Amino acid sequence: MITAWAILGGGIILAVVAVNVLTVLGGIIGRPFPGDFELTQMGVAIAAFAFLPYCQLTGANVSADIFTSGAGPRLISIFTLVASVVALLFSILLVRQVFLGMGSQREFSYVTAILSIPTWWAYLAAIPSLVLLVLASAITLLESLRPPSRGNSA
Repeated sequence: MITAWAILGGGIILAVVAVNVLTVLGGIIGRPFPGDFELTQMGVAIAAFAFLPYCQLTGANVSADIFTSGAGPRLISIFTLVASVVALLFSILLVRQVFLGMGSQREFSYVTAILSIPTWWAYLAAIPSLVLLVLASAITLLESLRPPSRGNSA
């Protein structure tokens, strides 16, 4: 499901690219695409959130290899455990804060300037991604708690 969600994020990026192509072509023929900036801004934000769970699950997040390049397996597993705990706590905090931010945007009826799209819609679209990020973080935490498997040296 997390992989499919990331692919959906890629589809959103493709839609953003299509909007920008239409904007450029419309500018050439004198018929600009109204609200392209708003759609690009919201689309890229939603897509970025859609990629986060996949990055967490596959270990593709930013890491500081300078700290682990000379470390042994035990220290690396401790770093992995700490990173998984931090990711889980941070993802739970993100869900909460985005949910509260969505409520504020909705309460004050904020809309985009040109297309009048309610801004809370983007928050609403980000929340499932963040819930999947919590799930992915929990999975990586459980995996980091599992003892390493021993290879068969026969």
